[in-house]
Amino acid sequence: WLVIAVGLVRAYLAKGSYHSLYYSIEKPLKFFQTGALLEILHCALGIVPSSVVLTAFQVMSRVFLTWAVTHSVKEVQSEDSVLLFVVAWTITEIIRYSFYTFSLLNHLPYLIKWARYTLFIVLYPMGVSGELLTIYAALPFVRQSGLYSISLPNKYNFSFDYYTFLILVMISYIPIFPQLYFHMLHQRRKVL
Repeated sequence: WLVIAVGLVRAYLAKGSYHSLYYSIEKPLKFFQTGALLEILHCALGIVPSSVVLTAFQVMSRVFLTWAVTHSVKEVQSEDSVLLFVVAWTITEIIRYSFYTFSLLNHLPYLIKWARYTLFIVLYPMGVSGELLTIYAALPFVRQSGLYSISLPNKYNFSFDYYTFLILVMISYIPIFPQLYFHMLHQRRKVL
């Protein structure tokens, strides 16, 4: 995640603009975000004391955004909303992995502990806003192209409308985001 942060800063300094910075970090973002699938396994095996369900939702939603939306709908890659969620994810993960590292070393600075349980207050809504705005920006292109959609008739007698699926994904944020957010607020009260 530090690689992504440095890539963003370098690209910004070279371009003098924050527009279209996604292209400068596309490959490491795909690599590290896909690698995060291991976190679900780590939770399931008890290596990390986190909820498997919450971790799975969070990781899968990010992998979905990375591959099924941003990678698949090239037109959204230059949207500012992509940068919004990438920056939120990057800062969150740098803090989280620093927290884990220092915890394993039994030398956790209070500043990192505080950042881990405080900055999410801004970073979660920032990331979710970027994710939702990116999905929303993808909708017209998905509808026009019929991306990932399967229409009837076909030999499997099955249909799937990716456009509608994306709308359902956006709606799913309504019950799920508050649960994740309030879970972190509860953790913050407990830890700090």
